[in-house]
Amino acid sequence: MQQRKVLAALAACRMARMGGHLHRCNACGGEVPLYNSCGDRHCPKCQGGDRAAWLAARQQELLPVEYFHVVLTVPHELLPVAAAHPVVFYNLLFRAVRETLLEVAATPRHLGAKLGGLMVLHTWGQTLESHPHVHVIVPAGGLSPDGTRWIPCPPGFFLPVRVLSSLFRGKLLAFLRQVYDRGELKWTRGMAPLADPQQFARFLAPLYQKKWAVHAKPAFGGVDQSLKYLARYTYRVAISNERIESLEDGQVTFRYKDYAHGHRWRRMTLTAHEFLRRFLCHVLPRGFVRIRSFGFLANRVRDKQLALCRQLLQASAPVTPASFGEQSSLSVPGDDPPRCPHCGQGVLELVSRTLRPSVPELVGSTYPPRLFDSS
Repeated sequence: MQQRKVLAALAACRMARMGGHLHRCNACGGEVPLYNSCGDRHCPKCQGGDRAAWLAARQQELLPVEYFHVVLTVPHELLPVAAAHPVVFYNLLFRAVRETLLEVAATPRHLGAKLGGLMVLHTWGQTLESHPHVHVIVPAGGLSPDGTRWIPCPPGFFLPVRVLSSLFRGKLLAFLRQVYDRGELKWTRGMAPLADPQQFARFLAPLYQKKWAVHAKPAFGGVDQSLKYLARYTYRVAISNERIESLEDGQVTFRYKDYAHGHRWRRMTLTAHEFLRRFLCHVLPRGFVRIRSFGFLANRVRDKQLALCRQLLQASAPVTPASFGEQSSLSVPGDDPPRCPHCGQGVLELVSRTLRPSVPELVGSTYPPRLFDSS
């Protein structure tokens, strides 16, 4: 049902059936319709304003230290579990990532400090296949246990990747065993044999021996660049419109970056049915939060802890420009009157307004549409 709502919302986005405003130029008489956006968080066109606001807020939280971009990836053997129980699995994934980073950082021989970070869940790869992984942006250092010192990581080094990988593997598999033993995982169809505890144990056993992919590198191009990379996917999913090159004869062609062969851009063509199937694999359950913070950046302690960090680092809060992000003269209320895109001289004046559909299920949107969308 959730996937049908998302498809309906994306299909109706910025179409006449969504309602909107009709503007007319007072010079040339040209008409410009501005249709409502769907506002769905999976839409590749919507919520540019929310995305810019999110990025600006995160920039306000930056500390004057080196930052690292850490990526922790789930092995493909667990993809069926993630697909069958997305809420349970992804909550456990977040928990495993958070506890792994906090525990390793708190160990005196590694860092001996309380860490803070921002986590973002991605469930896709470049070709839209399932590829669950968590991106973490984290400062290279943390607060001492007594909160009186800032303890920095060695320059260019965060935490030992092998230790992170081993602990991350152990925690996620242990959490899965716990929810399994509590009967929170139900198995149907092709996964029915896993209802047998012995079969489930045999299913997990090889994963304890496998090396799990964990990467930790200094934020490429600086932390601002890493945040901008994550911001592109905080309010949309899987693919941007710019990567889709054509839709002809029931075939969708899109570009993807081939990381296995020198990060080269390549093209892939799928049937429309297969393209939609892959896209819909990444529709998250309603209400699921895929951006989370932890440690001294956790929501309930962030302001107080950041103030302490800046005091210990003898730094002031960063200043974010008043105007940030992509904005359009047609999108921002309070700006100068929007100019006509036809003649470039006249001013657009509101002629009529059409209300959004009265039945939310018609468009499948669980979020109110924006009459002025800045994306």
